[in-house]
Amino acid sequence: MVPRDNLLAETPAQTVLQTVAFDGDALLAAGSGLLRSDDDGESWVALSPPDDILALATHPNRPGRIVVGRAAGGVLLSEDGGRSWELRADGMAAGEIDAIAVAAGEPDTIYAAIRGDGLWRSENAGRTWSLGVDRPWLREAEQDLLALASVNLASGMGGIWLYAGTSSGLTRIPDCFCRWQSVHPGDAMDALASGDVLPSEAPLPADEPILALTSAPSSPGTLHAALPSGIWTSRDGGVVWSRLATGAASAVAVHSADERRLVAVLDSILTLSRDGGATWTAVTAAGESIP
Repeated sequence: MVPRDNLLAETPAQTVLQTVAFDGDALLAAGSGLLRSDDDGESWVALSPPDDILALATHPNRPGRIVVGRAAGGVLLSEDGGRSWELRADGMAAGEIDAIAVAAGEPDTIYAAIRGDGLWRSENAGRTWSLGVDRPWLREAEQDLLALASVNLASGMGGIWLYAGTSSGLTRIPDCFCRWQSVHPGDAMDALASGDVLPSEAPLPADEPILALTSAPSSPGTLHAALPSGIWTSRDGGVVWSRLATGAASAVAVHSADERRLVAVLDSILTLSRDGGATWTAVTAAGESIP
């Protein structure tokens, strides 16, 4: 176990941010450090998992459980809101953890994308791991997974889809891990069985990496994606996308019970929206706006 020794008064401006999340109503912002705010960013507490963090995940049915993917490899898990940490990497391949997701209907099932390897799965809260599926083949090459989101949609086998962002676009796979496929209109499982591939009606920009994906359990058909061109949103499970906010977006998360409450990193600034992305406000700390 890694104890949280000192609680430091830091702000997101002092931390190079890679990823954001909600733990209940609390905000989490991580990168070169991990910060927690219980008052919408007015004040922050520094948590102390070791090493740089590339990925971050929580689950509404496990408040206080925080899962992080390390740049040094392996997954750290806290069951007490970040006060203590345990490395959980038994059976996992070495390599940077670029993306983490917790299964929408199974909070003890965790997915981790390892750079240069594939998608790994644990069904016992990270205690043991096994390879789930290789990286998707897009644009004539295997693509690393930069973002993951587990989404409970009726069109998935068993209702669960795992969406993934890559440097070459969006893909997804049912939780049976049958095979990666494009997101398209119509009955996705019929298309999977027949091998048909239908084009998206309004896909995400094809020439940009997808750096983050998120979906609220209260509105699983609504997805948000962070791209260098901004925050994009889909209301139909990823078929039709529109730009919600401009700026270089590197992270986005949505509150599990309120799909109108969003947090994002735009132009390296941590920002909040309480109206579904219609307006955004820079997070403040100690009474000062983040530069």
